[in-house]
Amino acid sequence: MKARVTEEGVVIPKKFLKDIKEVEIRQEGDVVVVFPKRKEDALFKLGRNPILCNAPDASENLDEYIY
Repeated sequence: MKARVTEEGVVIPKKFLKDIKEVEIRQEGDVVVVFPKRKEDALFKLGRNPILCNAPDASENLDEYIY
């Protein structure tokens, strides 16, 4: 597919972006790359805001505290 570059840029057809709500656009050398921004997985957020508790070895003995 070819697209004309205007003063405002290039339009990417919606069929290429299906259910995507937001994209990240990067330039890597002479190449422009468009990445879909997907909802961040909650697992990647674990440990970002740790709390203090009375279990200093919780990260080493997690199973003992879960059960």
